[in-house]
Amino acid sequence: MKKLLTLLLTFCLCFNCVSYKYGAKGETSESSNLTFGIVKSKIIKGKTNQNEILRLFGSPNIVTKNKSNSEVWSYNKMSVVKKRGQTSFLSGGFVIIGSGGRSSSSSSTKSFDLIITFNDNDTVNEYSVVSTKF
Repeated sequence: MKKLLTLLLTFCLCFNCVSYKYGAKGETSESSNLTFGIVKSKIIKGKTNQNEILRLFGSPNIVTKNKSNSEVWSYNKMSVVKKRGQTSFLSGGFVIIGSGGRSSSSSSTKSFDLIITFNDNDTVNEYSVVSTKF
């Protein structure tokens, strides 16, 4: 009986916080180089080339050309964290924690977009960063 309750408690604790991560190579948001600080410190307009960008961030999510026929690379990192509330009650001397009908849930989404435009020499001409959290 004690083993069953321990297993049930472990199961409930493991599944009360679920997170989903999206990004290059399945990296979590915490381990990705795609951050505002890295972008600001490593990308220098007119100097940083495509090979350096590839080493920093890997392959872009999208490669296009703009109306001036310049190559444009787009990177996106998004994470969605969904947290389920916990309900607890006392039963026969044991505290049972679960996600019953009265539990609540919430989620937050973070998105980070980097858009880099290259010149004819394959060096960074312009870049922009868009970061949202909701």
